[in-house]
Amino acid sequence: MRRAPMLLPAMMALLLSCGAARAELVVIVSAKNSLKAMSSEQTADLFLGKVAEFPNGARAVPLDQSEGSPLRDSFYKKTSGKAPAQMKAYWARMLFTGQGQPPVESGDSAAIRRLVAENPDLVGYIDRNAVDPSVHVVLTLR
Repeated sequence: MRRAPMLLPAMMALLLSCGAARAELVVIVSAKNSLKAMSSEQTADLFLGKVAEFPNGARAVPLDQSEGSPLRDSFYKKTSGKAPAQMKAYWARMLFTGQGQPPVESGDSAAIRRLVAENPDLVGYIDRNAVDPSVHVVLTLR
């Protein structure tokens, strides 16, 4: 019986992580941005530093969720096929060779939505439940 209280925190963490894994991720831009859609490949190229512009040619600045966020891990797995350790290695190599800078970590879905809404150059990914009229969805990741 003494083991039961120790299992409770582990079970709660597992349940919370399962909920985040099921969250529907969306890529967003400001409602002020004229971009209508992006493909998964275009999104991956942008967030991996391979391109610095939206498909319409406008400047693009990607924003990341905080490191360790289940949404971040899911986003990179869905767009690039890379796990968190692979992403760390990728950016270490890119930084070492001077070939790029990782997206700026900007917090959670609410913080990213706020930043993106204010600046048409920014692009981020959030949980679909955090979308409001200040931003519009250009890609849904399932």
